[in-house]
Amino acid sequence: MRRYLIRRILQAAAVLWAAYTVSFLVLDLLPGDPVSAMAGAAQDQASFDPAQFARLKHEYGFDKPIPVQYADYLGRAVRGDFGDSVATGRPVTTVLTEALPPTLQLTAAALLLAVLAGGGLAVLATWTSARWLRQALLSLPPLGVSVPTFWVGLMLVELLSFRVHLFPAFGDDGPRGLVLPALTMAVMPGALIAQVLAKSLLGTLEEPYVQTARAKGAGRTRVHLRHALRNAALPALTILGVLTGMVLANSVVIETVFSRNGLGRVTAGAVGVQDIPVVQGVVMFAAVAVVTVNLAVDLLYPLLDPRIVMAGRTA
Repeated sequence: MRRYLIRRILQAAAVLWAAYTVSFLVLDLLPGDPVSAMAGAAQDQASFDPAQFARLKHEYGFDKPIPVQYADYLGRAVRGDFGDSVATGRPVTTVLTEALPPTLQLTAAALLLAVLAGGGLAVLATWTSARWLRQALLSLPPLGVSVPTFWVGLMLVELLSFRVHLFPAFGDDGPRGLVLPALTMAVMPGALIAQVLAKSLLGTLEEPYVQTARAKGAGRTRVHLRHALRNAALPALTILGVLTGMVLANSVVIETVFSRNGLGRVTAGAVGVQDIPVVQGVVMFAAVAVVTVNLAVDLLYPLLDPRIVMAGRTA
């Protein structure tokens, strides 16, 4: 177990380094730099002093060679210091800390809805003996995956806000304002969970130990929930890390559509003005979140399937 944890931590560190490096290179390929963009925006008003322009470029290190900039930013990022926002002058950690709670709230609600709805749909579709109902339920996940997220959000706003007036269309005031964006973000990950879990359940229900349980008189519900679901849940659990990253990425669109404050809107604004320190901070937070969830999932594996531990000991 110790060797396994060390190996996973080293892999996590490599993933974080790769995410940071790729984001830095992508931002570097954009024309100009944040200070130049600010100068261009202020040019019409003739309010940007060339001396101030040179000072800001020197202060943020944009006058240095790219390898030197990369080494400086990476060294500070390892210490948890992402510098100051070029656009606002505030520390990046402060900007992210203030924007993080609404995004975490929205992400947690969306993932919870996705797991409950997707898992419930998969269990019901594989449990029912009515063939027409099973086919109808199994056709829903592909539809959920193929529908664009922003379109789902617009349709929910049209139906549940403008027509029925159940939930507010915009803003983040209270739990009611969380319902529509959380539902919108939960559709695609919930559909993926339902697809993976349903396929895994259908295969598990054909396993010999399940047939033995049935032969011993176990009922349909007991076979599903006690014997089949535990082992069938492993593939669905595996994609949780990927879904966490997907939901965080979708927050940029969702928070814009629903006019919610949060990390998504901060990211969109930072990319628009090439605010490299803020973008780097957001990228590292998202990478840490995905790596942490994946590590937690790996540690949960032995609890769901003890054979994994036995296989590791045998090896």
